[in-house]
Amino acid sequence: MDVEQLVSGDWYLDSPALRALRDDCASIVDAFNALPAHDHHGRAELLRGLFGSFGEGAEVVPRLRCSYGFNVSIGAGAYVNANAFLMDDGPITLGDHVRIGPSAVLATALHPIEEHRLRREGAERTAPITIGDNCWLGSTVTVGAGVTIGRNTVVGAGSVVLRDLPDHVFAAGSPAAPIRDLPVES
Repeated sequence: MDVEQLVSGDWYLDSPALRALRDDCASIVDAFNALPAHDHHGRAELLRGLFGSFGEGAEVVPRLRCSYGFNVSIGAGAYVNANAFLMDDGPITLGDHVRIGPSAVLATALHPIEEHRLRREGAERTAPITIGDNCWLGSTVTVGAGVTIGRNTVVGAGSVVLRDLPDHVFAAGSPAAPIRDLPVES
């Protein structure tokens, strides 16, 4: 199984090669989570080696979990709070100055709904998640596969985002929906 198939959007099955990649990622994440609280530089260095990109001034607070690491791109000045799970089977892109609250889940994996045989076999496919610049996701927000959240959008705590959200809105609920517009940045 090669990585291109993992992010292709086609159905695939787990493999020893994918398990090995997840194990490698987990080892780095274990080291990240074990560093002392004051070692911000050490944590950033580990993430620069793990993630596809890690922007200047970005910070991720332990405990972190992710699947592969290489599918995560974090913009400059972004902040990911404690206990985040970035299920990066497919690409996860956080723009500049994104703020992610504690215990957020961003999950790119999809499983068969109507194809019972494929589900029984353990098939999955992925769809990317993109969070625009200067977004804020409150604590325990869950973002589903294939979702794009527009720039300067705020998502209320506990929300489940299953559909795209536009720029400059406050959204909340399960499923999350825009509640009101936010000022457009000039």
